[in-house]
Amino acid sequence: MVMEVDEPAVAATTSQNEQQEVQQNDVDMDTSEGPIEPDQTFEPVDQITWKFNQVKGNIDADVHTEASADVISCVEFSHDGEYLATGDKGGRVVIFQRDQSGKYVKGVRSREYNVYSTFQSHEPEFDYLKSLEIDEKINQIRWLKKKNAANFILSTNDKTIKLWKISERERKIGDDAWNLPRTNRINTSSFRGKLQIPSIVPMELIVEASPRRVYGNAHTYHVNSISVNSDQETFLSADDLRVNLWNLEITNESFNIVDIKPANMEELTEVITAAEFHPTQCNWFVYSSSKGSIRLCDMRDRALCDAYAKIFEEPEDPQSRSFFSEIIASVSDVKFSHNGRYLLTRDYLTVKVWDLNMESQPVETYPVHNYLRTKLCALYENDSIFDKFECDWSGDDKHILTGSYHNLFRSYARGNNQGDAKTWEARPQENHATLRSRFVVPSAKRKRNNLSSSGEQTEEDLSSDQLQFDRKILHTAWHPKDNIIALAATNNLYIFSDV
Repeated sequence: MVMEVDEPAVAATTSQNEQQEVQQNDVDMDTSEGPIEPDQTFEPVDQITWKFNQVKGNIDADVHTEASADVISCVEFSHDGEYLATGDKGGRVVIFQRDQSGKYVKGVRSREYNVYSTFQSHEPEFDYLKSLEIDEKINQIRWLKKKNAANFILSTNDKTIKLWKISERERKIGDDAWNLPRTNRINTSSFRGKLQIPSIVPMELIVEASPRRVYGNAHTYHVNSISVNSDQETFLSADDLRVNLWNLEITNESFNIVDIKPANMEELTEVITAAEFHPTQCNWFVYSSSKGSIRLCDMRDRALCDAYAKIFEEPEDPQSRSFFSEIIASVSDVKFSHNGRYLLTRDYLTVKVWDLNMESQPVETYPVHNYLRTKLCALYENDSIFDKFECDWSGDDKHILTGSYHNLFRSYARGNNQGDAKTWEARPQENHATLRSRFVVPSAKRKRNNLSSSGEQTEEDLSSDQLQFDRKILHTAWHPKDNIIALAATNNLYIFSDV
């Protein structure tokens, strides 16, 4: 099967034989980094019952008629969880701030988020050399750790990465504190009396977003991932065939650390789908591919990390292979756990947890929507099979979150029976009301009896034939400390919590 990329090929620097020789000399790496304490995440934990908090956006708008510029394309919490950033297809970034009034609800601090700042991050561009339009859509947002009163974020579209400073201004120089009249013409002879020091007076809070750096002209193909290093000095950016390393202070130079482009583009069999730095080891990073493999690289070994240190992939069962096997095996997202011990990956039908010390198979596999396995042909025809779903860890690494179709999402408690994981529907409800859980029934099966011992309806069945594939939750984010999740459902942002 020949993979295609959407831009012309560029001359390669290494031959296919050289790449094969490099891959045969894989680097052995000890990922333990000293003694590892016993893992606690496999102990069973209770499932989270999600409750409605907020919804942002026009909930009455029809998905089909809603302007595509309003469709949310990425969601990201800041490191302390006080801010939540979203990007959309129109190139806008909206930042929300957690309620600062000191209000408490049910014994915990209010979990409402209010609009803090809105600004235009990217504009549509045109590449005259290649006669290509460059969309303004925000592909990803990443927060830098806060070092002073200002916040810094990285945002990227298909080609250009920008560093933004978001700062507050709530004081100004008093109008009556000037020694000379504030006119265009300066007349020193007009000064009379004593020299006075300008006074600072309060003013209405203004949140300013200013671009500090622009990193461009480094990617031939579309950027799909950016990730800030744990040293907070460098970051990586990945496109379909290459991964580049940047210094935050240098905009005109980057280093190519992964290049999987073959000498002959007709021999291209896989592309890079996602990449991320390790949360504590500044020399480790991973990147996933469309073939379902995840490669862990160590930048200490060599400058060009084509020779991975470890590769995580599950052997394919030849008997279950079909035309769609390679498509549904493509990894759409990869995330390190907060403790750095595990990898979380999402393919089309499942979520998997990998131990860095075991490459042969995942330690946990959670089915997301297995009922779609019989509908792959229809999903291929309407291009839904190419949707890229994200996944997330909870702050304590004991829960997993991912989205699905029909505005459904699933959260899994690690160590519990997979059958206990509920499917929740993102929809407007009363504040702090428990979300409605749904059970998707394959079209060939009859609906279940969902009455509890008390006679109450526990779950509402939904036939797989009734699923709306244009209503989907692709982008998710989990608060780094509390059980608060943010879900992007087309043009709406839903915020749920456990209280």
